[in-house]
Amino acid sequence: MSFLELFLLAFGLSMDAFAVSLTNGMYSQKLKYSQVISVGMCFGGFQGMMPTIGYFLGMAFASFITSADHYIALILLGYIGGSMIVDSRSGHQEASSASLTASLLLVQGIATSIDALAVGVSLAALPNVNILSAASLIALVTFFFSVLGVRCGRLCGEKLGSRATLIGGVILVGIGVKIFVEHMFFA
Repeated sequence: MSFLELFLLAFGLSMDAFAVSLTNGMYSQKLKYSQVISVGMCFGGFQGMMPTIGYFLGMAFASFITSADHYIALILLGYIGGSMIVDSRSGHQEASSASLTASLLLVQGIATSIDALAVGVSLAALPNVNILSAASLIALVTFFFSVLGVRCGRLCGEKLGSRATLIGGVILVGIGVKIFVEHMFFA
């Protein structure tokens, strides 16, 4: 696998994390710099760890992983996004640094990186793949786009005001549905 192919793979895998980071930036307007870096580290870490795990699990569990990953992503992202939509409709949301908790970030990191687990299984079937180099590049690219997503989300959130929570919730539900539809009808 060439560097360009690997970079394009990393770019593609990072897009769900970018979209969720964008939502986090819109929803949590007062994130500190350290929290923005934490978002990047969490998403980058999971995106790098999951293909490594998938690679070592190999083809023995490939059918199980690919048969369940889209359901898990739909449920997790649907729940988080649905909660944000309900919050936006009830008027109880408040943009603050406390709205992005460690547990919420952990769930988001898992939900956005489940596809990377299946990618790792696929990489195991290819000849001459250095999984540590591949996972490191995936993690680095995802880190960059996650931090960029939060920063862009903050700018959008300032302009959108209270509608940012509703839009963010719709984005998360949409990502969950997109993953589900891709796996059910186009895989």
